[in-house]
Amino acid sequence: MNADIYFILVTISAVILILGLFIYFFQHKFFFHPEKLPADFKFAYDNLKAEEKTVEPEPGAKINYLHFQVDEPKGAVIYLKGNTKSIKGWGKFAIDFTRLGYEVIMMDYRGFGKSTGKRTVEAMKRDSQFIYNIVKNEFSEEKIVVYGRSLGAGFAARLASKNNPRLLILTSPLYSLLRTVHRYLPFMPAKPFLRYNIPTFQYLKNVRCPIKIIHGSDDRLVPISTAVDLSEINPVLTRLYVILGAGHINIHQFEEYHRVMEEIFEERKVFIDTEKTSLNVNHRSE
Repeated sequence: MNADIYFILVTISAVILILGLFIYFFQHKFFFHPEKLPADFKFAYDNLKAEEKTVEPEPGAKINYLHFQVDEPKGAVIYLKGNTKSIKGWGKFAIDFTRLGYEVIMMDYRGFGKSTGKRTVEAMKRDSQFIYNIVKNEFSEEKIVVYGRSLGAGFAARLASKNNPRLLILTSPLYSLLRTVHRYLPFMPAKPFLRYNIPTFQYLKNVRCPIKIIHGSDDRLVPISTAVDLSEINPVLTRLYVILGAGHINIHQFEEYHRVMEEIFEERKVFIDTEKTSLNVNHRSE
């Protein structure tokens, strides 16, 4: 009996170790799906004016980004994209902000598009801060909006926690990569093997600007419960917008998403006289 239990424990431990090593060495293939572009590739978009730029945040690394420009800008949006493809395709989403009068700065992570360098979480943090500093040289922070979608939401939350932008917008954000792994491998103690954890929830605790979270009700990759949990971390500064019927990839194809964006950027302040509302009514009292 004891031998059987010992065999079972050894087998389980061996399976966990093998899975852990697999996660450790191949997680970059799960978390990142880059599209590489030739150096001579020319970016071109309908109804968008984009200037391509490349910077070297540190020796051995080059970050390629696009600066979408508008006449008489109200401010600038730093757009941190998801984990797939390159800014070649993601650049099409700049129109959601340029139409509202904001310029957009969108970077490719290391190994994506024309960007080069060894990709690590720490390097990606430094790169995004480097881009933020460039934008801050042109726009005051009260005119900077940080936007992150999917995996990019974690880096956006970190930027907002380390700086003082006007606004943080997270669309379809992950709680953390660790929670994502646990969702698919609930029995797996993945933390020791995870090299790319991005704890969005931790960063939100230190954000001091308004936080807007947009999430699709039918998101199967990152459940809506994730957005609810994130919205409860810094509730005084946070507002959650649920796009009914939207999934993870197609949220921008819902008209309500664009209505929400207009509402967020218009920032219409409404005074509520709480003395003339039911705010302080105790329904259970006599």
